[in-house]
Amino acid sequence: MAVSTQTQNHRLADVIAAFEEVYPPGWAASWDAVGLVCGDPAQSVERVLFAVDPVSAVVDEAVEWGADLVLTHHPLMLRGVTGVAADTPKGRVVHRLIRAGTALYTAHTNADTAAPGVSDALARTVGLTGDLSPLEPDPTDPGGRRGIGRVGALDRPMVLRDFADRVAQALPATAAGVRVAGDLNRQVTRVAVSGGAGDSLLGAARAAGVDVFVTSDLRHHPSSEFVEAGGPALVDTAHFASEWPWLAEGASHLVDALARRRGPDGANVEVRVSTTVTDAWSRAFSRD
Repeated sequence: MAVSTQTQNHRLADVIAAFEEVYPPGWAASWDAVGLVCGDPAQSVERVLFAVDPVSAVVDEAVEWGADLVLTHHPLMLRGVTGVAADTPKGRVVHRLIRAGTALYTAHTNADTAAPGVSDALARTVGLTGDLSPLEPDPTDPGGRRGIGRVGALDRPMVLRDFADRVAQALPATAAGVRVAGDLNRQVTRVAVSGGAGDSLLGAARAAGVDVFVTSDLRHHPSSEFVEAGGPALVDTAHFASEWPWLAEGASHLVDALARRRGPDGANVEVRVSTTVTDAWSRAFSRD
């Protein structure tokens, strides 16, 4: 996606302000770390790279492409640090970005709870149509649209085996692929999804009366107990893969927000969605 015009380039501060119209930092959880990590608010921005993780492979891509801003879903410094020395992994990322003149901004739980947000993108990617509702509504939203996770329906019923295959084909390929818990011949119509780790939402998925819950990072004991108790089927994806679909949506919203600020010819930034697979697992082995 690229938009080229003759209008003056945006400052980083302008790009951030436009993005935060759609994903206000105030929507982030109290424990989260969102916003500008490094970069000069006065610097010019012509190219923006969207990625899931602020890791070295993404920095490589950003530097090679000449990105002025990397916008990631996951924070670089979710937990406090006392320094960013270049001989540490996080410090190395910061130093490389600064040397390249590339800013880093993160939008995490504020993008999760937004409507549309991370789980809306996941829901559409795996085939949910029509209206979507939050799996765990945000109590501060009087309209009831924001919240974590989404619940919706498929355009037509299918068995769990076929639905799981649809999920696997729709998301980026990762080493571990997609895991399934439940009767593979179970009919699936109503679906709950939550991009990222969804252990804490198992009870909400059961209460929603869905046929299957699609999420990531499910642990053995909670999942086993959930299935034994007769809960919905489970489809467990790679964390990276379940959040990747949001990148294109976030990029589109940024371009639209910049255009609103300067008119239809004002969004003179080029955006790219990274296809670099940043899943933590590089290979899965199984016994023959």
